[in-house]
Amino acid sequence: MSERYSFSLTTFSPSGKLVQIEYALAAVAAGAPSVGIKATNGVVIATEKKHKSILYDEHSIHKVEQLTKNMGMVYSGMGPDYRVLVKHSRRLAQNYYLTYQEHIPTGQLVQRIANVMQEYTQQGGVRPFGVSLLIAGWDDDEARPYLYQCDPSGAYFAWKATAMGKNFTNGKTFLEKRYNEDLELEDAVHKAILTLKESFEGQMTEDNIEIGLCDKNGFRRLTPSEVKDYLSAIASATLGIV
Repeated sequence: MSERYSFSLTTFSPSGKLVQIEYALAAVAAGAPSVGIKATNGVVIATEKKHKSILYDEHSIHKVEQLTKNMGMVYSGMGPDYRVLVKHSRRLAQNYYLTYQEHIPTGQLVQRIANVMQEYTQQGGVRPFGVSLLIAGWDDDEARPYLYQCDPSGAYFAWKATAMGKNFTNGKTFLEKRYNEDLELEDAVHKAILTLKESFEGQMTEDNIEIGLCDKNGFRRLTPSEVKDYLSAIASATLGIV
Protein backbone atom coordinates (compact mmCIF):
# COMPACT_ATOMS: atom_id res chain seq x y z
CA MET A 1 0.00 0.00 0.00
CA SER A 2 2.88 2.38 0.75
CA GLU A 3 3.89 2.18 -2.92
CA ARG A 4 0.91 4.39 -3.77
CA TYR A 5 2.60 7.28 -1.99
CA SER A 6 6.18 6.69 -3.13
CA PHE A 7 5.96 8.98 -6.16
CA SER A 8 3.57 11.59 -4.78
CA LEU A 9 5.16 14.69 -3.32
CA THR A 10 1.94 16.26 -2.07
CA THR A 11 0.26 13.20 -0.50
CA PHE A 12 1.01 11.97 3.01
CA SER A 13 1.43 8.25 3.56
CA PRO A 14 -0.73 6.56 6.25
CA SER A 15 2.25 6.82 8.62
CA GLY A 16 2.31 10.61 8.20
CA LYS A 17 5.36 10.87 5.95
CA LEU A 18 6.08 12.53 2.63
CA VAL A 19 8.03 9.67 1.12
CA GLN A 20 9.87 11.80 -1.46
CA ILE A 21 11.44 13.77 1.40
CA GLU A 22 12.61 10.49 2.92
CA TYR A 23 14.27 9.68 -0.40
CA ALA A 24 15.89 13.13 -0.51
CA LEU A 25 17.32 12.55 2.97
CA ALA A 26 18.66 9.20 1.74
CA ALA A 27 20.51 11.08 -1.03
CA VAL A 28 22.04 13.32 1.64
CA ALA A 29 23.07 10.33 3.76
CA ALA A 30 24.78 8.79 0.71
CA GLY A 31 26.66 12.00 -0.06
CA ALA A 32 30.19 12.99 0.89
CA PRO A 33 30.67 13.76 4.60
CA SER A 34 30.62 17.40 5.69
CA VAL A 35 31.37 18.97 9.07
CA GLY A 36 30.67 22.30 10.73
CA ILE A 37 32.10 23.53 14.04
CA LYS A 38 31.44 26.85 15.77
CA ALA A 39 34.32 28.29 17.79
CA THR A 40 34.42 31.30 20.09
CA ASN A 41 35.89 33.49 17.35
CA GLY A 42 34.53 31.96 14.15
CA VAL A 43 33.15 28.95 12.29
CA VAL A 44 34.80 26.22 10.22
CA ILE A 45 33.05 24.12 7.58
CA ALA A 46 34.77 21.22 5.84
CA THR A 47 33.91 18.47 3.39
CA GLU A 48 35.34 15.61 1.39
CA LYS A 49 35.76 16.38 -2.31
CA LYS A 50 35.56 13.16 -4.30
CA HIS A 51 37.06 12.85 -7.77
CA LYS A 52 35.49 10.42 -10.21
CA SER A 53 38.59 10.38 -12.40
CA ILE A 54 42.28 11.19 -12.08
CA LEU A 55 41.82 13.27 -15.24
CA TYR A 56 39.73 15.84 -13.36
CA ASP A 57 41.20 19.24 -12.68
CA GLU A 58 40.53 18.99 -8.96
CA HIS A 59 40.71 22.75 -8.42
CA SER A 60 38.09 23.62 -11.04
CA ILE A 61 35.10 22.60 -8.91
CA HIS A 62 34.45 23.79 -5.35
CA LYS A 63 32.04 22.47 -2.75
CA VAL A 64 32.69 25.25 -0.24
CA GLU A 65 31.13 28.40 -1.69
CA GLN A 66 31.10 32.02 -0.53
CA LEU A 67 27.63 33.61 -0.42
CA THR A 68 28.45 37.07 0.94
CA LYS A 69 31.50 38.75 2.45
CA ASN A 70 30.61 37.21 5.83
CA MET A 71 28.92 33.96 4.87
CA GLY A 72 29.76 30.62 3.24
CA MET A 73 28.10 27.28 2.60
CA VAL A 74 28.85 23.61 2.01
CA TYR A 75 26.64 20.61 1.26
CA SER A 76 26.17 16.86 1.33
CA GLY A 77 24.04 15.27 -1.37
CA MET A 78 23.50 16.14 -5.03
CA GLY A 79 25.91 18.69 -6.50
CA PRO A 80 23.61 20.12 -9.21
CA ASP A 81 20.90 20.81 -6.63
CA TYR A 82 23.48 22.59 -4.49
CA ARG A 83 24.48 24.80 -7.41
CA VAL A 84 20.87 25.96 -7.79
CA LEU A 85 20.62 26.78 -4.07
CA VAL A 86 23.91 28.70 -4.13
CA LYS A 87 22.45 30.84 -6.93
CA HIS A 88 19.22 31.35 -4.95
CA SER A 89 21.17 32.28 -1.82
CA ARG A 90 23.35 34.84 -3.56
CA ARG A 91 20.33 36.43 -5.21
CA LEU A 92 18.48 36.67 -1.89
CA ALA A 93 21.53 38.22 -0.23
CA GLN A 94 22.00 40.78 -3.02
CA ASN A 95 18.33 41.74 -3.03
CA TYR A 96 18.55 42.40 0.71
CA TYR A 97 21.67 44.53 0.24
CA LEU A 98 20.08 46.56 -2.56
CA THR A 99 17.07 47.24 -0.33
CA TYR A 100 18.75 48.00 3.01
CA GLN A 101 22.36 48.85 2.05
CA GLU A 102 23.72 46.33 4.55
CA HIS A 103 24.60 42.65 4.53
CA ILE A 104 21.81 40.23 5.33
CA PRO A 105 22.04 38.65 8.82
CA THR A 106 22.90 34.96 8.75
CA GLY A 107 19.65 33.85 10.38
CA GLN A 108 17.55 35.76 7.86
CA LEU A 109 19.30 34.28 4.84
CA VAL A 110 19.01 30.79 6.32
CA GLN A 111 15.29 31.29 6.89
CA ARG A 112 14.77 32.51 3.33
CA ILE A 113 16.69 29.67 1.67
CA ALA A 114 14.86 27.19 3.93
CA ASN A 115 11.60 28.67 2.65
CA VAL A 116 12.75 28.01 -0.92
CA MET A 117 13.53 24.39 -0.02
CA GLN A 118 10.18 23.98 1.74
CA GLU A 119 8.27 25.26 -1.29
CA TYR A 120 9.70 22.36 -3.27
CA THR A 121 8.00 19.90 -0.89
CA GLN A 122 4.41 21.04 -1.47
CA GLN A 123 4.07 21.65 -5.20
CA GLY A 124 3.27 19.34 -8.05
CA GLY A 125 5.74 19.02 -10.90
CA VAL A 126 8.85 19.49 -8.76
CA ARG A 127 10.85 17.38 -6.33
CA PRO A 128 12.65 18.17 -3.06
CA PHE A 129 16.26 19.28 -3.23
CA GLY A 130 18.54 16.30 -2.60
CA VAL A 131 20.93 18.23 -0.38
CA SER A 132 21.46 19.34 3.18
CA LEU A 133 23.36 22.59 3.70
CA LEU A 134 25.74 23.87 6.35
CA ILE A 135 25.81 27.67 6.41
CA ALA A 136 28.52 29.52 8.32
CA GLY A 137 28.24 33.22 9.01
CA TRP A 138 29.51 36.13 11.08
CA ASP A 139 27.11 38.94 12.00
CA ASP A 140 28.91 42.23 12.59
CA ASP A 141 26.02 43.72 14.59
CA GLU A 142 26.29 41.01 17.23
CA ALA A 143 29.99 40.28 16.66
CA ARG A 144 29.45 36.54 16.85
CA PRO A 145 29.55 33.48 14.60
CA TYR A 146 26.64 31.29 13.51
CA LEU A 147 26.33 27.77 12.14
CA TYR A 148 23.08 26.49 10.62
CA GLN A 149 21.94 23.32 8.88
CA CYS A 150 19.10 23.25 6.31
CA ASP A 151 17.49 19.95 5.30
CA PRO A 152 15.46 18.99 2.18
CA SER A 153 12.21 19.37 4.13
CA GLY A 154 12.93 23.07 4.70
CA ALA A 155 13.70 22.51 8.38
CA TYR A 156 16.70 24.44 9.71
CA PHE A 157 18.63 24.35 12.97
CA ALA A 158 21.40 26.30 14.66
CA TRP A 159 24.29 24.08 15.77
CA LYS A 160 27.41 24.30 17.88
CA ALA A 161 28.89 21.45 15.84
CA THR A 162 27.44 18.85 13.50
CA ALA A 163 28.20 16.34 10.77
CA MET A 164 26.15 15.16 7.80
CA GLY A 165 26.53 12.94 4.77
CA LYS A 166 27.92 9.42 4.65
CA ASN A 167 28.47 7.83 8.08
CA PHE A 168 27.34 11.05 9.73
CA THR A 169 26.58 9.21 12.98
CA ASN A 170 30.31 8.48 13.39
CA GLY A 171 31.09 12.15 12.94
CA LYS A 172 28.43 13.30 15.40
CA THR A 173 29.57 10.76 17.99
CA PHE A 174 33.15 12.03 17.62
CA LEU A 175 32.03 15.64 18.02
CA GLU A 176 29.93 14.86 21.07
CA LYS A 177 33.05 13.47 22.75
CA ARG A 178 35.54 16.11 21.60
CA TYR A 179 33.65 19.38 21.29
CA ASN A 180 33.80 22.10 23.92
CA GLU A 181 32.44 25.64 23.80
CA ASP A 182 35.81 27.26 24.52
CA LEU A 183 37.32 26.15 21.20
CA GLU A 184 39.38 28.68 19.27
CA LEU A 185 39.07 28.70 15.48
CA GLU A 186 42.47 27.08 14.91
CA ASP A 187 41.55 24.18 17.19
CA ALA A 188 38.17 23.91 15.48
CA VAL A 189 39.90 23.40 12.11
CA HIS A 190 41.90 20.52 13.57
CA LYS A 191 38.79 18.96 15.06
CA ALA A 192 36.89 19.35 11.78
CA ILE A 193 39.62 17.46 9.91
CA LEU A 194 39.70 14.73 12.56
CA THR A 195 35.90 14.46 12.37
CA LEU A 196 36.06 14.03 8.59
CA LYS A 197 38.60 11.25 9.08
CA GLU A 198 35.97 9.28 11.00
CA SER A 199 34.08 8.79 7.72
CA PHE A 200 36.91 9.19 5.22
CA GLU A 201 37.81 6.45 2.77
CA GLY A 202 41.41 6.41 1.54
CA GLN A 203 44.17 8.93 2.22
CA MET A 204 43.21 12.49 3.07
CA THR A 205 45.13 15.11 1.09
CA GLU A 206 44.84 18.80 0.29
CA ASP A 207 43.26 17.82 -3.04
CA ASN A 208 40.33 15.80 -1.68
CA ILE A 209 39.05 17.97 1.17
CA GLU A 210 37.89 21.58 1.27
CA ILE A 211 37.75 23.88 4.27
CA GLY A 212 36.11 27.26 4.74
CA LEU A 213 36.64 29.68 7.63
CA CYS A 214 34.38 32.50 8.79
CA ASP A 215 35.38 35.08 11.40
CA LYS A 216 35.25 38.85 11.99
CA ASN A 217 37.36 39.37 8.87
CA GLY A 218 34.83 37.58 6.66
CA PHE A 219 34.55 34.21 4.95
CA ARG A 220 37.26 32.53 2.91
CA ARG A 221 38.09 29.13 1.48
CA LEU A 222 41.49 27.78 2.46
CA THR A 223 44.02 27.25 -0.31
CA PRO A 224 45.35 23.71 -0.94
CA SER A 225 48.70 24.72 0.57
CA GLU A 226 47.00 25.92 3.76
CA VAL A 227 45.03 22.67 3.99
CA LYS A 228 48.27 20.74 3.48
CA ASP A 229 49.86 22.59 6.40
CA TYR A 230 46.95 21.65 8.67
CA LEU A 231 47.15 18.00 7.59
CA SER A 232 50.90 17.96 8.24
CA ALA A 233 50.42 19.46 11.70
CA ILE A 234 47.80 16.84 12.56
CA ALA A 235 50.00 14.02 11.25
CA SER A 236 52.95 15.29 13.31
CA ALA A 237 50.80 15.58 16.44
CA THR A 238 49.50 12.04 15.90
CA LEU A 239 53.07 10.74 15.68
CA GLY A 240 53.99 12.60 18.86
CA ILE A 241 56.42 14.94 17.11
CA VAL A 242 54.44 18.01 18.13
